[in-house]
Amino acid sequence: MRLIAMICAGLMMASPSAAQERETLGYGRIFTNDFFGDNEDRWRSGSYAYSIVRGPEWDGVRPSTPGAIIEYRLRSEIIAPSTVNGPGSSDRAYVGAVSAGVHTHFARGAANISAGVDLVATGPQTGILDMQDWFHDIISAPNPSAFVEDNQVENAVHPTVLTELSYRLPIGTATTLRPFVEAQYGVEDFVRVGADVLIGETLQNDMWLRDSASGQLYSGIESGRPGTGFVLGADYASVGDSAYFPASFGTVAQEERFRARAGVHWRFGDGISYFYGLTYLSEEYVGQDGGQIVGSLKLNFNF
Repeated sequence: MRLIAMICAGLMMASPSAAQERETLGYGRIFTNDFFGDNEDRWRSGSYAYSIVRGPEWDGVRPSTPGAIIEYRLRSEIIAPSTVNGPGSSDRAYVGAVSAGVHTHFARGAANISAGVDLVATGPQTGILDMQDWFHDIISAPNPSAFVEDNQVENAVHPTVLTELSYRLPIGTATTLRPFVEAQYGVEDFVRVGADVLIGETLQNDMWLRDSASGQLYSGIESGRPGTGFVLGADYASVGDSAYFPASFGTVAQEERFRARAGVHWRFGDGISYFYGLTYLSEEYVGQDGGQIVGSLKLNFNF
């Protein structure tokens, strides 16, 4: 909790002059769903993240001052058992999660740093399971069973600190290697190491955000340059405590996770862009009968 207070205080101490000059620089959004990957509806079933990025300006380089660029982030996620009704519905507890947070993005020498705090709400209070039940009625999909509803992760609010340290290593004029280290403490505790490769001149001057579920990079601020770009990445995480695996349910979380991903960005000018990516997620709990592939989608139409 002391670390959370320190980061909150740092974000609030951004200079008044910078706050007065701050404007909206971009919007980050990404939708990730199991259906877009392996055409299933299970485990990391679906998530949506939306961010508003504000700051004094963007010239393709992060400022050196923490708090000069602020990201306001909203996110929702469904983590489900293998099936929401019938056999397989007891392999892990159902998770409905909604979060709101504030993050800052800055640079120290060659290092890019992101740090922030999210309040992550879980349980029936989020209304996520009710929303999925309503949507499944519309599309005639199986509805969550009484067992799934009664055994979902309980109501709670988890203050969560997330930090990332990355390095931008250019390889020629159109390719960048981006190794990173990420750490989180709160709703899930983990330390993650990995790297991404950005291919294409159109991707070289964006400010990148990372999707929590898939690890896919998506733009918080786009350079606006038209073209096509490709993203490849992989990472490994060592996982500690997780509110998504309550001891009362009995499912035991894997202590290690692996992700591998690829995606393509299409840019057609300022405000019109598309992204589609696929991510392999390794098993998250002991006894899971395999990994899964999720798809991520981003559509921008700013007129």
